[in-house]
Amino acid sequence: MAHGYATRVRTGMDQARGRRETARRYALLPLRIFLGVTFIYAGLDKLTDSAFFHATGTGSIGELMHGVRDTSAIPALVDLALKSPPGFGYAIALGELAVGIGTLLGLFGRLAALGGALISLSLWLTVSWQTTPYYYGNDLAYLMAWLPLVLAGTPLLSADAFLASRRRLRTP
Repeated sequence: MAHGYATRVRTGMDQARGRRETARRYALLPLRIFLGVTFIYAGLDKLTDSAFFHATGTGSIGELMHGVRDTSAIPALVDLALKSPPGFGYAIALGELAVGIGTLLGLFGRLAALGGALISLSLWLTVSWQTTPYYYGNDLAYLMAWLPLVLAGTPLLSADAFLASRRRLRTP
């Protein structure tokens, strides 16, 4: 009787350990889905906004850049964007779209996450730098959210994992 009890306890502990290991392996998946969907949405939102790509006017990238020029941490970065507001707007929108798709699919996951981190860093240093207290600005939080994916990549349920398994099968 004691033997059966010990076996059940050990089995229960093994199952709990297995669940914890599974949770640990999949821990970054919700973050990856959130960031991927959010950046796809952000890119598409800009691409479908007729006012966004103008140099001037309400809701334009040019007006936004002029508005943050004097309060940004790196005014030279804003000046660079102001040389061609529509070009900068397209670069950000297409960058967000590429980062979001790469992250969601897990294709070049670390590179996509690095792109997301760089976009978030540039937006934090320009657009949301003046936000006080700092934790009200979302760009810094996005930057921090990208860092675990930069470090870990997209090892599960991803194109990267699929391609890695294919390479392992072909390597003798």
